[in-house]
Amino acid sequence: MSGDVQVRFCERPGVRFPRATHLAMLFSLEEDARRVMAVLPKRFGKYGLTLHPEKTKLVEFIQPNRKSAGNSGGGGPGTFDLLGFTHYWGLSRWGNWAVKRKTATGRFSRALGRLNEWCRDNRHLPVKEQWEALVRKLRGHFGYYGIIGNAQAIHCFRDKVVAIWRRWLDRRSHSAGMTWDIMKELLKRYPLPPARIMKPRFTST
Repeated sequence: MSGDVQVRFCERPGVRFPRATHLAMLFSLEEDARRVMAVLPKRFGKYGLTLHPEKTKLVEFIQPNRKSAGNSGGGGPGTFDLLGFTHYWGLSRWGNWAVKRKTATGRFSRALGRLNEWCRDNRHLPVKEQWEALVRKLRGHFGYYGIIGNAQAIHCFRDKVVAIWRRWLDRRSHSAGMTWDIMKELLKRYPLPPARIMKPRFTST
């Protein structure tokens, strides 16, 4: 960027942004990023739009040098969350730095929390009905989060779902006795979908 900062969006009459629009802007120079950050609130305000004060921020996301130690996917400096993923720098299989993505910690916890509530509230339904619903929920989760580089997170999610389901099946009655051995046999009859990569790459529109 050079000269005056010009930030333009689709401004023709009748065009409206959704209530929550996720926008990521990348800059080579910190100076340019700060200039745009200063302009955006005024520009948005002209059209009755606002920026979320807690979700709008500048993040330093610079490729580490080759002497930098190991992968850092834990939400520290140089990482940011967007659309349910934590973006961070990690080493590829060839030893080069690459942008990697994994399920954001908050999204992971909330998804498990909602699923735990569902299993608790529906534990007295026939097992087949519970299984059918869990299959749909897992397929939806894998369909979104099943991207290259996120295999560990989706495998962990599936394992925790199995543990949650077993726990609430065990509490259906005082004599339920849903041990892990019995649970393994149940999963043979009602198998949950395996955690698998569903998308070859992360895309956004």
